[in-house]
Amino acid sequence: MKTIMFSGQGSQHKGMGKDLFNSFKNEVVLASTILGYDLEELCLNDPRRELGKTQFTQPALYVVNALTFIQKKTSSPNNWFIGHSLGEYNALLAAGAFDFETGLRLVQKRGELMANAVTGSMAAVLGLNIDELKNKLNEGDYGSIDIANFNTPSQTVISGPKDVVDNLIKDFDNQGVFIIPLFVTSPFHSRYMKQAADDFSLFLEDFEFSTLKSPVISNVTGVPYENGQIPVLLSQQINNSVNWTDTIRYLMGQGVNDFEEVRSEILSKMVSEIRENCTPIIENEIA
Repeated sequence: MKTIMFSGQGSQHKGMGKDLFNSFKNEVVLASTILGYDLEELCLNDPRRELGKTQFTQPALYVVNALTFIQKKTSSPNNWFIGHSLGEYNALLAAGAFDFETGLRLVQKRGELMANAVTGSMAAVLGLNIDELKNKLNEGDYGSIDIANFNTPSQTVISGPKDVVDNLIKDFDNQGVFIIPLFVTSPFHSRYMKQAADDFSLFLEDFEFSTLKSPVISNVTGVPYENGQIPVLLSQQINNSVNWTDTIRYLMGQGVNDFEEVRSEILSKMVSEIRENCTPIIENEIA
Protein backbone atom coordinates (compact mmCIF):
# COMPACT_ATOMS: atom_id res chain seq x y z
CA MET A 1 0.00 0.00 0.00
CA LYS A 2 1.02 3.58 -0.66
CA THR A 3 0.57 6.62 1.60
CA ILE A 4 -0.51 9.86 -0.07
CA MET A 5 0.43 12.99 1.91
CA PHE A 6 -0.88 16.56 1.82
CA SER A 7 1.03 19.53 3.26
CA GLY A 8 -0.57 22.34 5.24
CA GLN A 9 -0.04 25.99 6.07
CA GLY A 10 3.50 27.11 5.34
CA SER A 11 3.67 25.43 1.93
CA GLN A 12 1.84 28.26 0.15
CA HIS A 13 3.63 30.46 -2.38
CA LYS A 14 2.65 33.03 -4.98
CA GLY A 15 2.11 31.33 -8.31
CA MET A 16 0.82 28.05 -6.92
CA GLY A 17 -1.85 26.46 -9.07
CA LYS A 18 -0.77 28.14 -12.30
CA ASP A 19 -0.59 24.73 -14.01
CA LEU A 20 -4.05 23.76 -12.73
CA PHE A 21 -6.53 26.59 -13.04
CA ASN A 22 -7.10 26.37 -16.81
CA SER A 23 -7.91 22.68 -16.49
CA PHE A 24 -10.33 23.10 -13.60
CA LYS A 25 -12.27 26.24 -14.49
CA ASN A 26 -15.55 25.01 -12.97
CA GLU A 27 -13.93 24.17 -9.63
CA VAL A 28 -12.08 27.51 -9.53
CA VAL A 29 -15.27 29.47 -10.27
CA LEU A 30 -17.14 27.48 -7.60
CA ALA A 31 -14.37 28.12 -5.07
CA SER A 32 -14.26 31.85 -5.84
CA THR A 33 -18.05 32.07 -5.48
CA ILE A 34 -17.99 30.34 -2.09
CA LEU A 35 -15.06 32.38 -0.81
CA GLY A 36 -16.25 35.73 -2.14
CA TYR A 37 -13.01 36.64 -3.90
CA ASP A 38 -11.01 35.66 -7.00
CA LEU A 39 -9.05 32.62 -5.87
CA GLU A 40 -6.97 32.45 -9.04
CA GLU A 41 -5.93 36.09 -8.67
CA LEU A 42 -5.00 35.48 -5.04
CA CYS A 43 -2.83 32.44 -5.82
CA LEU A 44 -1.13 33.75 -8.93
CA ASN A 45 -0.65 37.44 -8.18
CA ASP A 46 -1.58 38.07 -4.54
CA PRO A 47 -2.12 41.79 -5.26
CA ARG A 48 -3.12 42.65 -1.68
CA ARG A 49 -0.51 40.40 -0.03
CA GLU A 50 -3.18 38.24 1.55
CA LEU A 51 -1.92 34.77 0.62
CA GLY A 52 0.08 34.57 3.84
CA LYS A 53 -2.93 35.40 6.02
CA THR A 54 -4.52 32.35 7.61
CA GLN A 55 -8.08 33.03 6.45
CA PHE A 56 -6.83 33.16 2.85
CA THR A 57 -3.98 30.66 3.08
CA GLN A 58 -6.05 27.72 4.20
CA PRO A 59 -8.76 27.78 1.48
CA ALA A 60 -6.16 28.45 -1.20
CA LEU A 61 -4.02 25.50 -0.13
CA TYR A 62 -7.03 23.22 0.16
CA VAL A 63 -8.10 24.00 -3.41
CA VAL A 64 -4.62 23.69 -4.93
CA ASN A 65 -3.94 20.45 -3.04
CA ALA A 66 -7.29 19.03 -4.16
CA LEU A 67 -6.86 19.94 -7.83
CA THR A 68 -3.29 18.62 -7.88
CA PHE A 69 -4.48 15.31 -6.48
CA ILE A 70 -7.31 15.06 -9.02
CA GLN A 71 -4.90 15.85 -11.85
CA LYS A 72 -2.50 13.12 -10.74
CA LYS A 73 -5.33 10.57 -10.55
CA THR A 74 -3.55 8.66 -7.80
CA SER A 75 -6.69 7.69 -5.87
CA SER A 76 -7.02 4.04 -4.91
CA PRO A 77 -8.92 2.23 -2.15
CA ASN A 78 -5.60 0.64 -1.24
CA ASN A 79 -4.00 3.97 -0.38
CA TRP A 80 -3.51 5.43 3.06
CA PHE A 81 -4.10 9.20 3.28
CA ILE A 82 -2.49 11.63 5.71
CA GLY A 83 -2.18 15.40 5.92
CA HIS A 84 -0.31 17.82 8.13
CA SER A 85 -2.79 20.09 9.96
CA LEU A 86 -4.81 21.73 7.15
CA GLY A 87 -3.63 18.95 4.82
CA GLU A 88 -5.77 16.48 6.77
CA TYR A 89 -8.83 18.00 5.07
CA ASN A 90 -7.40 17.02 1.69
CA ALA A 91 -6.68 13.54 3.04
CA LEU A 92 -10.31 13.22 4.16
CA LEU A 93 -11.53 14.56 0.81
CA ALA A 94 -9.43 12.02 -1.05
CA ALA A 95 -10.80 9.24 1.14
CA GLY A 96 -14.40 10.22 0.44
CA ALA A 97 -15.43 11.87 3.72
CA PHE A 98 -17.01 14.82 1.88
CA ASP A 99 -17.06 16.47 -1.54
CA PHE A 100 -14.90 19.32 -2.80
CA GLU A 101 -17.44 22.05 -1.97
CA THR A 102 -18.15 20.80 1.53
CA GLY A 103 -14.44 20.56 2.31
CA LEU A 104 -13.90 24.12 1.13
CA ARG A 105 -16.69 25.44 3.34
CA LEU A 106 -15.16 23.63 6.32
CA VAL A 107 -11.70 25.01 5.59
CA GLN A 108 -13.04 28.53 5.03
CA LYS A 109 -14.66 28.53 8.47
CA ARG A 110 -11.61 26.92 10.08
CA GLY A 111 -9.32 29.58 8.60
CA GLU A 112 -11.57 32.40 9.76
CA LEU A 113 -11.78 31.05 13.32
CA MET A 114 -8.04 30.45 13.55
CA ALA A 115 -7.21 33.86 12.08
CA ASN A 116 -9.47 35.59 14.59
CA ALA A 117 -8.37 33.58 17.60
CA VAL A 118 -6.46 34.90 20.60
CA THR A 119 -3.14 36.49 19.63
CA GLY A 120 0.02 34.50 20.14
CA SER A 121 3.11 33.17 18.43
CA MET A 122 4.85 30.00 17.28
CA ALA A 123 8.43 28.93 16.59
CA ALA A 124 10.24 25.89 15.21
CA VAL A 125 12.98 24.37 17.37
CA LEU A 126 15.64 22.43 15.48
CA GLY A 127 18.35 20.09 16.70
CA LEU A 128 16.78 19.02 20.01
CA ASN A 129 14.89 15.81 20.61
CA ILE A 130 11.58 16.11 22.40
CA ASP A 131 12.94 15.13 25.81
CA GLU A 132 15.73 17.71 25.58
CA LEU A 133 13.23 20.37 24.56
CA LYS A 134 10.83 19.54 27.38
CA ASN A 135 13.67 19.65 29.89
CA LYS A 136 14.70 23.11 28.70
CA LEU A 137 11.12 24.36 28.86
CA ASN A 138 10.83 23.04 32.42
CA GLU A 139 14.18 24.48 33.48
CA GLY A 140 13.25 27.89 32.06
CA ASP A 141 9.81 27.87 33.69
CA TYR A 142 8.04 28.01 30.33
CA GLY A 143 4.91 26.23 31.48
CA SER A 144 2.71 28.43 29.29
CA ILE A 145 4.36 27.03 26.13
CA ASP A 146 2.69 24.08 24.36
CA ILE A 147 4.08 21.63 21.83
CA ALA A 148 2.16 22.34 18.61
CA ASN A 149 3.82 19.98 16.13
CA PHE A 150 5.85 16.84 16.74
CA ASN A 151 7.30 17.02 13.22
CA THR A 152 10.46 14.88 13.38
CA PRO A 153 12.89 13.69 16.07
CA SER A 154 14.86 16.93 15.63
CA GLN A 155 12.13 19.39 14.64
CA THR A 156 9.40 20.51 17.01
CA VAL A 157 7.09 23.51 16.82
CA ILE A 158 6.12 25.34 20.01
CA SER A 159 3.15 27.63 20.54
CA GLY A 160 2.03 30.12 23.18
CA PRO A 161 1.60 33.77 24.21
CA LYS A 162 3.67 36.14 22.07
CA ASP A 163 5.69 37.67 24.88
CA VAL A 164 6.60 34.25 26.26
CA VAL A 165 7.58 32.90 22.85
CA ASP A 166 9.66 36.03 22.21
CA ASN A 167 11.48 35.48 25.51
CA LEU A 168 12.04 31.82 24.67
CA ILE A 169 13.54 32.75 21.30
CA LYS A 170 16.01 35.11 22.98
CA ASP A 171 16.79 32.51 25.64
CA PHE A 172 17.40 29.74 23.13
CA ASP A 173 19.46 32.04 20.91
CA ASN A 174 21.71 32.75 23.90
CA GLN A 175 22.04 29.02 24.53
CA GLY A 176 22.93 28.31 20.91
CA VAL A 177 19.67 26.43 20.27
CA PHE A 178 18.42 26.88 16.72
CA ILE A 179 14.91 28.36 16.89
CA ILE A 180 12.98 30.01 14.05
CA PRO A 181 9.94 32.26 14.64
CA LEU A 182 6.96 31.46 12.42
CA PHE A 183 4.93 34.15 10.70
CA VAL A 184 1.58 33.55 12.39
CA THR A 185 -0.49 35.75 14.67
CA SER A 186 -2.15 33.05 16.81
CA PRO A 187 -0.82 30.10 18.85
CA PHE A 188 -2.16 27.29 16.65
CA HIS A 189 -2.46 23.75 18.01
CA SER A 190 -2.30 24.83 21.64
CA ARG A 191 -4.58 25.18 24.66
CA TYR A 192 -5.15 28.81 23.67
CA MET A 193 -7.18 27.74 20.63
CA LYS A 194 -9.88 26.07 22.74
CA GLN A 195 -12.55 28.67 21.96
CA ALA A 196 -11.89 28.38 18.23
CA ALA A 197 -12.13 24.59 18.53
CA ASP A 198 -15.43 24.84 20.41
CA ASP A 199 -16.85 27.26 17.84
CA PHE A 200 -15.77 24.98 15.01
CA SER A 201 -17.39 22.01 16.76
CA LEU A 202 -20.72 23.85 16.70
CA PHE A 203 -20.23 24.69 13.02
CA LEU A 204 -19.60 21.02 12.19
CA GLU A 205 -22.99 20.02 13.60
CA ASP A 206 -24.59 21.20 10.35
CA PHE A 207 -22.62 18.70 8.25
CA GLU A 208 -22.84 14.98 7.60
CA PHE A 209 -19.79 12.91 6.73
CA SER A 210 -19.53 9.78 4.63
CA THR A 211 -17.85 6.56 5.63
CA LEU A 212 -14.21 6.64 4.58
CA LYS A 213 -13.32 4.57 1.52
CA SER A 214 -9.64 4.49 2.52
CA PRO A 215 -7.92 4.86 5.89
CA VAL A 216 -6.94 8.34 7.09
CA ILE A 217 -4.72 8.90 10.11
CA SER A 218 -5.72 11.64 12.53
CA ASN A 219 -3.22 14.32 13.57
CA VAL A 220 -4.74 14.20 17.05
CA THR A 221 -4.53 10.46 17.74
CA GLY A 222 -1.80 9.29 15.36
CA VAL A 223 -4.02 6.33 14.38
CA PRO A 224 -6.75 5.86 11.75
CA TYR A 225 -10.12 7.53 12.02
CA GLU A 226 -12.95 5.31 13.18
CA ASN A 227 -16.55 5.73 12.03
CA GLY A 228 -18.20 8.79 13.54
CA GLN A 229 -14.97 10.44 14.67
CA ILE A 230 -14.58 13.06 11.94
CA PRO A 231 -16.39 16.03 13.57
CA VAL A 232 -14.85 15.34 16.98
CA LEU A 233 -11.28 14.99 15.75
CA LEU A 234 -11.45 17.91 13.29
CA SER A 235 -12.50 20.26 16.07
CA GLN A 236 -9.93 18.83 18.50
CA GLN A 237 -7.20 19.19 15.90
CA ILE A 238 -7.34 23.00 16.25
CA ASN A 239 -6.21 23.01 19.89
CA ASN A 240 -4.21 19.76 19.99
CA SER A 241 -0.73 18.85 18.83
CA VAL A 242 -0.03 17.55 15.33
CA ASN A 243 1.42 14.11 16.01
CA TRP A 244 3.24 13.75 12.71
CA THR A 245 6.15 11.64 13.94
CA ASP A 246 3.85 9.04 15.47
CA THR A 247 1.69 9.07 12.34
CA ILE A 248 4.66 7.97 10.26
CA ARG A 249 5.79 5.49 12.94
CA TYR A 250 2.30 3.96 12.90
CA LEU A 251 2.47 3.53 9.12
CA MET A 252 5.93 2.01 9.45
CA GLY A 253 4.39 -0.50 11.85
CA GLN A 254 1.81 -1.32 9.17
CA GLY A 255 4.61 -2.16 6.76
CA VAL A 256 4.12 0.96 4.61
CA ASN A 257 7.29 1.95 2.77
CA ASP A 258 5.93 4.00 -0.13
CA PHE A 259 5.14 7.65 0.65
CA GLU A 260 4.04 10.11 -2.04
CA GLU A 261 3.58 13.82 -1.33
CA VAL A 262 1.12 15.90 -3.33
CA ARG A 263 2.51 19.20 -4.66
CA SER A 264 5.34 19.75 -2.16
CA GLU A 265 8.44 18.09 -0.70
CA ILE A 266 8.19 19.43 2.85
CA LEU A 267 6.61 16.32 4.32
CA SER A 268 8.77 13.93 2.32
CA LYS A 269 11.88 15.31 4.01
CA MET A 270 10.25 14.85 7.41
CA VAL A 271 9.31 11.27 6.57
CA SER A 272 12.88 10.45 5.55
CA GLU A 273 14.22 11.67 8.90
CA ILE A 274 11.57 9.80 10.87
CA ARG A 275 12.14 6.54 9.02
CA GLU A 276 15.90 6.81 9.53
CA ASN A 277 15.74 7.58 13.25
CA CYS A 278 12.54 6.10 14.70
CA THR A 279 11.19 2.66 15.41
CA PRO A 280 7.77 1.57 14.12
CA ILE A 281 4.73 1.66 16.35
CA ILE A 282 3.24 -1.81 16.54
CA GLU A 283 -0.55 -1.61 16.75
CA ASN A 284 -0.85 -3.83 19.84
CA GLU A 285 1.50 -1.42 21.67
CA ILE A 286 -0.95 1.49 21.39
CA ALA A 287 -2.64 2.25 24.70
